[in-house]
Amino acid sequence: MERILPRAGTETGWLRGRGEPSLVDVFRSIRVEGSGTFRRALAFVGPGYLVAVGYMDPGNWATSIAGGAQFGYTLLSIALMSNVMAIILQSLCARLAIGSGRDLAQACRDAFPKPVAWALWLFAEIAIIATDIAEVVGTAIGLNLLFGIPLELGVIITATDVFLILWMQRLGFRWVEAFVISLLAVIFICFFIQIAMANPDWRGVILGFAPTVEIVRNPQMLYLALGIIGATVMPHNLYLHSGIVQTRAFGDTLPQKREALKFATIDSTAALMFALLINASLLILAAATFHKTGRVGVSDLGDAHAMLAPLLGSLLAPKLFAIALLCCGLNSTVTATMAGQIVMEGFLHIRLPAWVRRLITRMVAIVPAAAVTIYYGQSGTGVLLILSQVVLAFQLPFAIVPLVMFTRDRAKMGALVSPTWLTACSAVIALIIIALNVKLLHDLAFG
Repeated sequence: MERILPRAGTETGWLRGRGEPSLVDVFRSIRVEGSGTFRRALAFVGPGYLVAVGYMDPGNWATSIAGGAQFGYTLLSIALMSNVMAIILQSLCARLAIGSGRDLAQACRDAFPKPVAWALWLFAEIAIIATDIAEVVGTAIGLNLLFGIPLELGVIITATDVFLILWMQRLGFRWVEAFVISLLAVIFICFFIQIAMANPDWRGVILGFAPTVEIVRNPQMLYLALGIIGATVMPHNLYLHSGIVQTRAFGDTLPQKREALKFATIDSTAALMFALLINASLLILAAATFHKTGRVGVSDLGDAHAMLAPLLGSLLAPKLFAIALLCCGLNSTVTATMAGQIVMEGFLHIRLPAWVRRLITRMVAIVPAAAVTIYYGQSGTGVLLILSQVVLAFQLPFAIVPLVMFTRDRAKMGALVSPTWLTACSAVIALIIIALNVKLLHDLAFG
């Protein structure tokens, strides 16, 4: 199928016209066809699950395990609230991509003066590096727990994921999506079995989804709640979704764009609800094993793995935990690599062969992440995971605020401009996330 690339030129509402799209080799490569609504909707299934990976990466594991170990099922309400926020923000990403024909990085480049765009690019790259630290650590720990591979060697192995992506994208973007969804299925099965072994208090689980003022009153609980929110709403996912939703050849007429937005939103919402199941499973598992037995100080992934066997009375439980962690780390490094490519190509508009661009963007992120991980070693992995989430919290406003600004601007979005109620909800979410993350940074600096 011949793919139609957007034409460059000045457009109303933008300082600069659109250039070559990010991920140009897979842009509009997946056909949306068929007379049946279900068949067309099926063509949009996939991007949401790549985005969902970021909401269950190893950084989330650390905060969810710590929250469940310390406070049982209470913080399930925070996981639910964070997921609702993520669903709304990701719907804005799809709206921006379909309405303006730009991903978030390209929109920042085309809407702001160059110094502002360059500053936003720098913050985005820092966020990608911080994301990679968590994912490199998680994958390396998974390799170590399953196969006894030293942490330093595991870090180097994770750098080869760029070649896996190159190979799969040569086969077609659907192969990337199939790979990610398959690993998500393995993760789900692993946690389903572990929770069945743990036999949690299901009444406590249901009550845990109801908000309580204790979360605000208890400083330690609030700290972990802030960590869960910071680990859930991640900036690189906003860039990623606004890029990969454009792999669908949905057409250029307004009805086609409206249908594409509807199906893309359904896809991301369903995928993020699946991500909530995984995050909730982590917290439930920690509550049913560690909190129940008084081991409230567990937060390190290695310690959690070691304690599962004696607590659940089965050697299968820690194996399943390690398999799920490895799958999660592999998935996260794949999607973070793609997010890094979208950020660099979108902001800088570099023109290089696809494989060269992927290699450069991967090295920009992986080299600092690997260096820091190797320097800290096995004993510092918990510190690194927390540090990565703090850096992400600091970067969040620089991605969320432009996203809300762009999607409310009729000159930029045309008929797909966000309705007033959606803009209001998004603005409130942005303010909550900014305020909570500022509080988190303040507590870390002066607490």
